[in-house]
Amino acid sequence: MIAVGCDHGGYALKQEILKHLKKRGIEYKDFGCDSEEAVDYPVYARKVTGAILSGECESGILICGTGIGISIAANKVKGIRAALCTDCFTAEATRLHNDANILALGGRVVGPGLALKIVDTFLDTPFSQDERHKRRISLIEEE
Repeated sequence: MIAVGCDHGGYALKQEILKHLKKRGIEYKDFGCDSEEAVDYPVYARKVTGAILSGECESGILICGTGIGISIAANKVKGIRAALCTDCFTAEATRLHNDANILALGGRVVGPGLALKIVDTFLDTPFSQDERHKRRISLIEEE
């Protein structure tokens, strides 16, 4: 199950992503927002990170205007590794090397065609399980 959330700047792209996930047969839970009316992105970052940490969802997709704010908000949560990706290479690398559990996108930065390819790459790429990457993730998660 994929947790999906956005602010008003990511609403239009979120709608495209939800259609794409449904078409692929991927289960998702939509945590909002539900329109282009201005909202605060940290609220939606918390909803998605909470669903991942509780085990309700395996990973997430967060979208705001640039992807920056919502990824910063998500990365404040212990156990979350949100990666802002603007191309397929970074989406693949963050899954392989960082075992990122949230993909962040900028709805005003990346068009829907590329965004859907980034989503596919992120969701279809497994973590490499290499010891050096496990070690680095452990170092990131240390307090």
